[in-house]
Amino acid sequence: MDTKHVLKALAALAQESRLAIFRLLVQTGPAGLYASKIGEALQISSSALSFHLKELSHANLVEARQEGRFVVYTAQFETMNALVGFLTENCCAGEACDVPGQACSPGERVAESAGAHGKCG
Repeated sequence: MDTKHVLKALAALAQESRLAIFRLLVQTGPAGLYASKIGEALQISSSALSFHLKELSHANLVEARQEGRFVVYTAQFETMNALVGFLTENCCAGEACDVPGQACSPGERVAESAGAHGKCG
């Protein structure tokens, strides 16, 4: 992931509602959620939700798919993993980390989705 894409993703997540939407979609997993369910769960109006989903989509953090008359949104786990990887790739100057709460050891990548963190987290 290049710096330009990292900055775009971080900027999209640097807003309370968008961060909450993204975290909800990560927790939901690959099945995703209908836009109306996201709005209900987070108590966000449909117009505000539409704006926030567009911003997350432009940052490639969420993907929309049509299911009949409805749109289902899912987190883009590949982008999330690439972002975490970018942020941790030079962790601890290349030495094994033994820091409590450390996201990942050098060279590890978050491979699991939907909130399962394995060795990282």
